[in-house]
Parts: sequence; structure tokens; C-alpha cells
Amino acid sequence: MHIDILTLFPEMFDGPLTESILKRAQENELLTIRRHNIRDYTTGKHHTVDDTPYGGGGGMVMMAEPLVTAVEGVRGDDPQVPVILLTPQGRTLTQKVVQELAAYPRLILVCGRYEGVDERVRQSVITDEISIGDYVLTGGELAAMVIVDAVARLIPGVLGARWGAEEDSHAMGLLEYPHYTRPPVFREQAVPDALLSGDHGGIERWRRREAIRRTWQRRPDMLLTANLSEDERWFLADLAEADAPPPG
Repeated sequence: MHIDILTLFPEMFDGPLTESILKRAQENELLTIRRHNIRDYTTGKHHTVDDTPYGGGGGMVMMAEPLVTAVEGVRGDDPQVPVILLTPQGRTLTQKVVQELAAYPRLILVCGRYEGVDERVRQSVITDEISIGDYVLTGGELAAMVIVDAVARLIPGVLGARWGAEEDSHAMGLLEYPHYTRPPVFREQAVPDALLSGDHGGIERWRRREAIRRTWQRRPDMLLTANLSEDERWFLADLAEADAPPPG
């Protein structure tokens, strides 16, 4: 996969894109990332990329010409590539959206700044808008980093364990089950017997039930769409009954 990032601050990506899994993914040629400075696509000697909004008001607005020129220059002759604006107004990033993005061979991420972008940028070149949550950041750079990281994990070969991405929280429609490692007892807290049994089927059943339990405790809304077996639905009913307040 190839990802282009259009930003006013390309240096912000130096750390996140050059460490850990993302670094290895690029070294193994599973992922390529190229950063583009939007100022390079300006025409004036001052490389201006923003101006005051028509109609008044505080803040500055990113101008249409540099952004549209940058997108068109980076996109080239590939009209099918998604051009995604990172903005609080976009659809919320979920694991389902990440899976959708990971299916593309190429993405272009546009990092908004200031009060936003000229509306004509949306009308001209933007094909999608994504938000990473209901809060406001200084710019779209952090959101772009989140998308790159989340998408990269789904590229075949990026994660060492073949099941790593599939069993992450949200990937299977549930929160992830608890994890344990050595020592078997820490401050009188023991690893559950099921994980030490050597019974792989029993371990998988324990993990699945604990994922359901954790989801019930922390994100019960996710259970409305989770794919549960009949036995798991009975287990969920038992959890609900145990948590129900006493009558009277």
C-alpha cells in the first residue's frame, strides 16, 4: 500500500512513521509513505496558504488554490484514489472504516488546519472526510497518524502473528480478552487456570467468554451487533442476570 500525506508540517511525522511496526512495514516494502508540504504548491513568493474568511469571524481558512493544486499534483492520473480530508466534520473512524480503507492500494490524506479549508476544496478534490472522534485538534496531522497506524496493521505481513489484527479490540466486534504473561503469580494474583491448561480449545473458549464479559462491562452497546453463538447469548444472559439489582 502507498499513502500520500498532504500537510503544512511534514516534520511532525518523523517519529511516528520511523519507529516500531510502521518502520518495519516500510523496510519490508509492504507500505510506502510520502509526505508532501502544501506550501510547495503555492505560487506567491511568501508561500501563503491561508487567508481571513469572507464574512468575517476569527481564525484563518486554508485557501483553495494551494490545496487543490497539491492534491491534483500528487494524485496524478489516478482518479480512483480516495482523497480523505481529516476534519471534525467527517464520519467517525471505526474499525469497519479502517478495514474499508485498507482494501485500497493507495490513499491520499489531507491534513486540515486553522479554522478549516475553503469549501471549494471539498467540492473539487475531496472524496471522503474522516474524524477520529468528537473533539477538536490543532490540525489533521495527528488524525492522519492514527489512520496510517490503524490501516497498516491490516496489511498482510505487517504484524508478526497472523491472528494479531483479527483478535484486536473492535476487530472481532468485541473488546479484546485479558492478557497475561510470566510470572504465573504476581502479588498473590494468579494467571487463570484455563490459560495454563494446555487445552487450546478451552483457552479459546475462555478468551471468547472473557471478551464478551469485558465488552458487557465496558461497551455494552457493541453487543447489539456482535456475532454471538446461542451458547454465548446464554452466557451473556447470565452476566446480565448476575448484574441485575435485587428485587424490591
